[in-house]
Amino acid sequence: MTPVLSVIALAVAHSMPQAHVLNHDWLIEPVRDHARVVHTTDREITLENGLIRRVFRIAPNAATVAIDNLMTGESMLRAVKPEAVLEIDGRTWNVGGLIGQPNLAFLRPDWLDNMTSDRGAFQLKDYRAGAVESPVQWKRVRHAGNETWPPKGTALEFEYTQAALPKVSVVIRYEMYDGIPVMLKSLQVRNGSGVSIRLNSFKSEKLGLVEAESEVDAFHNWVYPNIDAFSDYSFNGMTAIGASKVIHWVTDPAYGTQVSYNLETPCVLESSPPLGPNIQIGSGQTFASHRTYEIIHDSSDRERKTLGIRRLFRTFAPWSTENPIMLHLTTTDPIKARLAMDQAADVGFEMVIFSFGSGLDAEDVSDANIAKFKAFADYAHSKGLQLGCYSLLASRHIDDANDAINPKTGKPGGMIFGFSPCLQSKWGIEYFQHIKTFLEKTGFDLLEHDGSYPGDPCASTTHPGHEGLADSQWKQWKEIADFYAWCRERGIFLNVPDWYVLTGSNKTGMGYRETNWSLPRDQQPIHARQNMYDGTWLKAPSMGWMFVPLTEYQGGGEAATIEPLKDHLQVYEQHMASAFGFGVQACYRGPRLYDSPETRAAVIKWVSWFKKHRAILESDLIHVRRADGKHLDVALHANSLLSEPALAVVYNPTDHPITEELTLPLYYSGLSDAATVHDNKESHVVRLDWQCQVRLKLTVPAMGVKSLVFSK
Repeated sequence: MTPVLSVIALAVAHSMPQAHVLNHDWLIEPVRDHARVVHTTDREITLENGLIRRVFRIAPNAATVAIDNLMTGESMLRAVKPEAVLEIDGRTWNVGGLIGQPNLAFLRPDWLDNMTSDRGAFQLKDYRAGAVESPVQWKRVRHAGNETWPPKGTALEFEYTQAALPKVSVVIRYEMYDGIPVMLKSLQVRNGSGVSIRLNSFKSEKLGLVEAESEVDAFHNWVYPNIDAFSDYSFNGMTAIGASKVIHWVTDPAYGTQVSYNLETPCVLESSPPLGPNIQIGSGQTFASHRTYEIIHDSSDRERKTLGIRRLFRTFAPWSTENPIMLHLTTTDPIKARLAMDQAADVGFEMVIFSFGSGLDAEDVSDANIAKFKAFADYAHSKGLQLGCYSLLASRHIDDANDAINPKTGKPGGMIFGFSPCLQSKWGIEYFQHIKTFLEKTGFDLLEHDGSYPGDPCASTTHPGHEGLADSQWKQWKEIADFYAWCRERGIFLNVPDWYVLTGSNKTGMGYRETNWSLPRDQQPIHARQNMYDGTWLKAPSMGWMFVPLTEYQGGGEAATIEPLKDHLQVYEQHMASAFGFGVQACYRGPRLYDSPETRAAVIKWVSWFKKHRAILESDLIHVRRADGKHLDVALHANSLLSEPALAVVYNPTDHPITEELTLPLYYSGLSDAATVHDNKESHVVRLDWQCQVRLKLTVPAMGVKSLVFSK
């Protein structure tokens, strides 16, 4: 039951916005309204879902004339802009839009009837409602969250033409979904002209939004409107924000009444590739853009906003809820590898990966290599395990003919990670063919794809897959995105240290400094919990991996490693308690998982505990207290749809017992008034305060951990 609070209390309950407190909260309860297309008048169409609304004028041309936050009652659009902007054969064209708005600070409804179409723009020809599309096919072959794919919703398409470009049409697609304040936008350019055209560049979204703040003088730390946008055109980053390459907040020089003296307020949201695509579209061909997802927030509270972002990625990349427990095996010796697989199956692990340095070469598609690793896969499958491999793509030097050419020097090198092959060189094209062959013929279930394409452009004019610099980034991204979609269609799990989640990858790094695994072993679990606490602001637990150096990694010698496992069992358990307690899977890197009955029992204990509470542990983290090495720190999970709607794991990083009173916020668990708390020994009822918080006095033994399950 969602708590009902007085409006006066809202000043304190900052993370619970007014609309939700008085009605219902989409982050806790299923939303009753469905996404729908509504013909509001003969000149307007609305796309809405009870949480957000986008209103279009369809005469004299199509244009977005309102974006409304129905959760807060906020009108977010201040100015009409074109629906897209294209550069075709060197000429710029607006698509849709209306002109003649008297003041760009706000948009009065009575102005709309007097606004006109720009006759030089693409004009609306037709529109149609339809079903939501599946940009990536998801073959479900392992445990995952109970996510629907594709998400339920509705779509609206507008088709535009321009008399100066006969038989060239632009189709702009919008999608809106049930139960989440997100809308999608993408476009297609269809060429039926009989001749080739070149799409030099495009902007698939351009929104004149209400500014979030006003600064008169020059300013650098702007607060942006309360909307975030993400795209599948992302790379060179392990978070959705760090990898974003097409989302831009830009100024609006035409907005002459803004407070900024130099008209520098960033109040226009654009979505456009940073380079190109400079694609030749042949007669009868269609170009499809990237996809832009826009989420409207109902609060400025960090936890609430990032919970929405995490929900977005679970909804539009549901394969990221797959979260197998995995051993990173460091050897391909047949005897040792089979022994490691036996151990993994014995303790309840679900996947084994031939890690970097193990001796596996996935580019070797010789009959002998295929036969060798197919035998490994068959053995793993007989044990109920899935098997995977590692392959390095970028950040290595192939040769001058196949490396990406630096546009500044005209030579290889100087790229994001030094040298990098061009994915559209002869070597790059053959690389993907070889990896596909290896995966198909061996029956492997996972690819850890290191050095994925980071966005390096290539100035070569001799590579077979691209013409030159301007089309090189788009075509390389398209190559790797199509490959990841190919893997997703076949149920091949993808560990990728880059944010390719929306194109099919399952997991990226949670975020850690690799050299920290060379620190003394007793410091590593504290670092790990800090990393997971920080990483789960923008990732659900299943979206990021961590690391456990069973054997030496990045130096540090004996003092940094856990092997022999039985001699350092306490630290081994701390690593497992940390990772499993946060719901995060670590890369347990080494040749084995246990070396004694006591070690085996400890691994089984933590794996069994995780699987027992898996649903809630893989649910979102509510950030309570970050590890600092001297106080209790907490991992709190919440999911109002489960019979275990909250679970807290409390860690003591010190060598002495600690007793503290902790405040645990249970609002997002859906619990109110009272809850039953269960630990390993007993259960009792606790009262929640008006903010849905519970205060508990806990004692946790030295280097110990305590878990608490909450239920109604």
